[in-house]
Amino acid sequence: MVKTTLKIDGMMCGMCESHVNDTVRKVGAVKKVTSSHTVIVSEQPLPEQALRDAIAATGYQVLSVQSEPYEKKGFFSRFR
Repeated sequence: MVKTTLKIDGMMCGMCESHVNDTVRKVGAVKKVTSSHTVIVSEQPLPEQALRDAIAATGYQVLSVQSEPYEKKGFFSRFR
């Protein structure tokens, strides 16, 4: 799994976040998306330029993209 964090300029409210989240879901096989800093969890890395282009088409600007491996954390994960 991959966690991708986007810093996006121009999101001012919950509707803005919802609009960006819906757009991100259309880019690839996304498992989970949350906003404020947009965090995407996906099985495979998402194409950065496709994310930038899709979000730019909604009127927002991606300031940065950071990807890292994602490990689902459960209650017992701290005991490993």
